[in-house]
Amino acid sequence: MPITDYLQRNADLYPHETALVEVNPEVRARRGVTWRDYELVETNPTKKYRRELTWDQFEDHANRFAHLLLNAGIKRGDKVAILLMNCLEWLPIYFGILKAGAIVVPLNYRYTAEEIKYCLDLAEVNALVFGPEFVGRMEQIAGIIPQVNHLWFVGEDCPPFAESYNQSVKHFAAEDPGIQLTDNDLAAIYFSSGTTGFPKAILHRHQSLMTAAITEVHHHHQKHEDCFLLIPPLYHTGAKMHWFGSLATGSRAVILRGVRPDWILRTVSEERCTIVWLLVPWAQDILDAIESGEIDLRDYNLDQWRLMHIGAQPVPPSLIKRWLDIFPEHEYDTSYGLSEAIGPGCVHLGIGNTDKVGAIGLPGYGWKAEVRKEDGSLVTPGSKEVGELCVQGKGLMVCYYNNPKATKEVLRDGWLYTGDMAEVDADGFIWLVDRKKDVIVMGGENLYPVQIENYIRTNDAVKDVAVIGVPDSRVGEIPCAVIEVKPDRVLTEEEMRAFCMGLPRYKRPRKYVFEKVPRNPTGKIEKPLLRKQLGGDRLVEREAEK
Repeated sequence: MPITDYLQRNADLYPHETALVEVNPEVRARRGVTWRDYELVETNPTKKYRRELTWDQFEDHANRFAHLLLNAGIKRGDKVAILLMNCLEWLPIYFGILKAGAIVVPLNYRYTAEEIKYCLDLAEVNALVFGPEFVGRMEQIAGIIPQVNHLWFVGEDCPPFAESYNQSVKHFAAEDPGIQLTDNDLAAIYFSSGTTGFPKAILHRHQSLMTAAITEVHHHHQKHEDCFLLIPPLYHTGAKMHWFGSLATGSRAVILRGVRPDWILRTVSEERCTIVWLLVPWAQDILDAIESGEIDLRDYNLDQWRLMHIGAQPVPPSLIKRWLDIFPEHEYDTSYGLSEAIGPGCVHLGIGNTDKVGAIGLPGYGWKAEVRKEDGSLVTPGSKEVGELCVQGKGLMVCYYNNPKATKEVLRDGWLYTGDMAEVDADGFIWLVDRKKDVIVMGGENLYPVQIENYIRTNDAVKDVAVIGVPDSRVGEIPCAVIEVKPDRVLTEEEMRAFCMGLPRYKRPRKYVFEKVPRNPTGKIEKPLLRKQLGGDRLVEREAEK
């Protein structure tokens, strides 16, 4: 069935139960409001620190937006993009797009104006919903995206080049629009990483979204009584697909707009969250704050918190050992995934397998996973042989949209070749050892080295440059720029840091090395050699077995 059926079912079964809560501690901190002085509103998300929707309201908002889209001429198969920070409106807008029979296109909120335009063009987007944080970027491109017929603005003070979502949507009916959908209908385009510059557009059917929901429930034993704390950005498959477990069980979820350790623990305590998905840096910050005395766990009520799980990057075993020393009652899991396989879950560690932390785990529920050598044969478990991780399941993408060449390279005979190199231990657990792709994963976000390299090359003192990821205990990897300076020039680290201020903050190299950039006889940069020289070839911390 299509994923929208879950929403309609929840509205029928649990109409007055809370579906979503948005907590914005930054607003509370600015205004000096006490934590318990909650206020329920449905207006501007930037002005209140706690809002909520029932399942009935969630369904109503989605239906109203679906009718707005249909009235605006959006047809089955048209594409509607979302460019919003996490907020209470995000998921109802997502489901409104699906209910109209359209294809939803979430956009990374870190994209520059140029990247936004590139993705809108590549996905052939017909309409866009955006928030106040993106007015400046949208002003730059509003006049050069002619295929985008409608721009809806979520919030107050709508810019003149857009239409007000808040004012428009309330005039439409709250009844289901009656668009018949099936598992085979196209549902979403997500953008993922690539080593040649801009990301690829990944097309999925409703079947993929349903697969994610079912897999999540089986992996984490979710029940209607659970409450999921959602912190990562909703444009990413990771956060969304983990939340699909809440959708499938009709359980409550809390969207937290902030990652400070005290905000996370206070939200878990006050909202009675039972499941929390963290990235490595956030888990590490929480532990550091507890161990330093900055946070006193006696100030929080955390007895209901049963599961902490991590995804999006390799997990240091030492981190989980520290976590379980402080939270010995917690269950723990790690999810491996990629947007081509609808996010997390095609491989996962599995609750109870803490002795295997560092591995990505076993094939997920409803998935197959194999590690294949170059000749197509399988690596032998326990042999230390390395091969490419391949996965198969109902959550695989249809294709890279408008890119048949790239699709053919990774989809072969119903299997997705992930580009991740791995080995299989004697118990069948899969361990990542390297990546074919050069994408740098920093704090769960993908960075494209070519874009950074192209920028650095505009410095007239630079002869050659290579950007690689090197290990970092907090965010997994950081970008390191290896710079070969022209013979007659001098370039310092301070000068390069100042020069790279022209890049978006998250793309700026965190480390600089000045030396010759090695290239092979065909002219390709030897990045594996650089990673080995600079200590970047160990992507997963492997502790010795005791």
